[in-house]
Amino acid sequence: MTRSHPVRYLSAVFSSFVLIPAVGVSSDTLEEIIVTADFRERTVRELPASITVLTAEEFEQYTLQHFEELINVVPNLNWSGDGHRARYLQIRGVGELEQYQGAPNPSVGFLIDDIDFSGIGTVATLFDVQRIEVLRGPQGTRYGANALAGLVYMQSSMPTAAWGGRVRLTAGDDDTLSGGIAVGGPLTSDARLTFRASVHHYESNGFRDNAFLGRDDTNGRNETTVRGRLRWEPNDAWAVNFAALFSDIDDGYDAFAIDNSYTMLSDKPGSDAQESAGASLKISWFGLDRATLTSITAVADSDIEFSFDADWGNAGSWAPFVYDFVSLNDRERRTLSQEFRFVSTDSGRIFDGTTEWVIGVYAQNLEDDLLTKNRGDYFDPFSDFSFSLDETFGSEYEATNLAVFGQLDHALSVATRVSFGLRIERRRADYIDTAGLQAGPTETMSGGELTLSHAHSDTLSSFVSISKGYKAGGFNLGIVPDGRREFGEEQLWNIETGIKSSWLQNRLKASVSLFFNRRDNQQVRTSFQVVANDPASFVFFTDNAAKGKTLGFESDVRWFIGEVWELYAIVGLLDATFDEFVTPQVDLSGRDQAHAPGYTFAAGASYRHAGGFFARVDVSARDAFYFDVSHDQKSKANTLVNARVGFDAGGWTAQIWARNLFDRDYAVRGFFFGNEPPDFPNTLYTRFGDPRQLGVTFEKKF
Repeated sequence: MTRSHPVRYLSAVFSSFVLIPAVGVSSDTLEEIIVTADFRERTVRELPASITVLTAEEFEQYTLQHFEELINVVPNLNWSGDGHRARYLQIRGVGELEQYQGAPNPSVGFLIDDIDFSGIGTVATLFDVQRIEVLRGPQGTRYGANALAGLVYMQSSMPTAAWGGRVRLTAGDDDTLSGGIAVGGPLTSDARLTFRASVHHYESNGFRDNAFLGRDDTNGRNETTVRGRLRWEPNDAWAVNFAALFSDIDDGYDAFAIDNSYTMLSDKPGSDAQESAGASLKISWFGLDRATLTSITAVADSDIEFSFDADWGNAGSWAPFVYDFVSLNDRERRTLSQEFRFVSTDSGRIFDGTTEWVIGVYAQNLEDDLLTKNRGDYFDPFSDFSFSLDETFGSEYEATNLAVFGQLDHALSVATRVSFGLRIERRRADYIDTAGLQAGPTETMSGGELTLSHAHSDTLSSFVSISKGYKAGGFNLGIVPDGRREFGEEQLWNIETGIKSSWLQNRLKASVSLFFNRRDNQQVRTSFQVVANDPASFVFFTDNAAKGKTLGFESDVRWFIGEVWELYAIVGLLDATFDEFVTPQVDLSGRDQAHAPGYTFAAGASYRHAGGFFARVDVSARDAFYFDVSHDQKSKANTLVNARVGFDAGGWTAQIWARNLFDRDYAVRGFFFGNEPPDFPNTLYTRFGDPRQLGVTFEKKF
């Protein structure tokens, strides 16, 4: 498919501003959304960065269960379906595609209530979540090495001084059933101690039929989430916020078929399960005259199982050949982090009261233990060739990160500000495995940003920034070419400019940004043939093999018409290429990077009548993209439609919904290799996203 020229999309976006007619609106002004992932709580318009903030009201109308259902409404956000749920994310074409080996160094940060789940975001269910913030571009000052591409920050519902809660029930095809309850309120008469607690369970069969086993649930979903929060304000000088999470994601994994269909033939279907327990404690002290001291402590423990039928078949499907392989991976991840930061108050500004400041320190200890078992047998009766595999591999990884950071925000005038941020991070890692490899790399990394912002009026602001992100190096396992055991730090430089505006008493909002980034020493997972003409001698490893560059555009327009209509249009354009990428096997210089679609688009309309009736339709589109760097196979462009109608009366809500209304097939992951005996021809195998699903949801808020 030929990619449409980006200028056409730019024209369409800017035309939307011209074609908007004058309308009457309510005199009430819509509230500004506050960003909580920043050092200071600022409105979206005040924050000089590209960010998408989704509130509970928005994503509850769009989603059913998990964060992956929101990906289509965030510009230039994509995911790799190398697992049941979306945990490998790509922002602006930057991010991992599959399970890492060796050091866990994710490019996209993922925090839930300040608990770090970067690279293991399977637990990102949505019941009783208050907001989601997606920051695009490197977050070198605020989050460091795990936010080279950006950050996803989820916040569960906060406790309130008034009693309240909700009950939700959902049923749908594919044997979908879910239910949840949340409740919260004051624990003391003066409401200085408040709480919020919720529990939710979701299950479905997973949209696949296993014809060999006669089951429809081998790819099923069984997901339980328990959340709890406490907020204590003993006096005006202290604020204590405690959050806890327990998540049991027990999903099956039976997603690939030889004929690229929804009918599986595996005799040993796998699992993609994650059980996580985590907590965070955020304490703010306002007792100092010149600054607020904030302490954030977070801890998490996750047990992760990822297993699959490696041959995707059974004895009958491969007869007369014996071809039976299975892979099992058990991982345990433990994290403990501590951050202290001082944030200046109004009286603490420096340089004659013109400059706000932040200074802080951060420490994290991460332990990651892995046990992998690969078993299998192969026998070709015609050539009398046989092969057996019985391999067990174990590794232990521990890393300690120490960082200092600071930020200055200087007012050049009443309307113009310049901001400078810097983070210096030291990482020491220790690794050992059963294959005899030991490694202990130590790195010092730095990143930050310089931003100039200007408020043209109360409703129009602009910014221009240059920022640097970084990602730690690592090491390759197994047999690798000489000199390729370790790979170094990657750096990403980003230049960006944007405009944020609102009209009609904040009922018409628009944000537009244009960016260019360059990746130096880009980490790329590639392959190398150790022995010429020996197809069994290919090894896969990560190398600093490339320079990359990306030019992109993002826009988000939202229009609230009176009290009944809301319209939105979101566009992301991306030209992400390898500037230099030469390996002993191939030269991909100038080729598009993997999982970096040329455009992402979402638009929708919602209608809500004063009498209680409401309706919503959402359309999303995504360009074709390369599945990987090891081959030139691509997905197909796709367009998906979601819809729902319902009635809201006195806190009761009933709605009928449809996801992927027109039942479109769309690929979220693709592999190109030989998996069919006896010749094992290279073939494209794809995993599809969810097909059409219909259902009903009932909810009572109190």
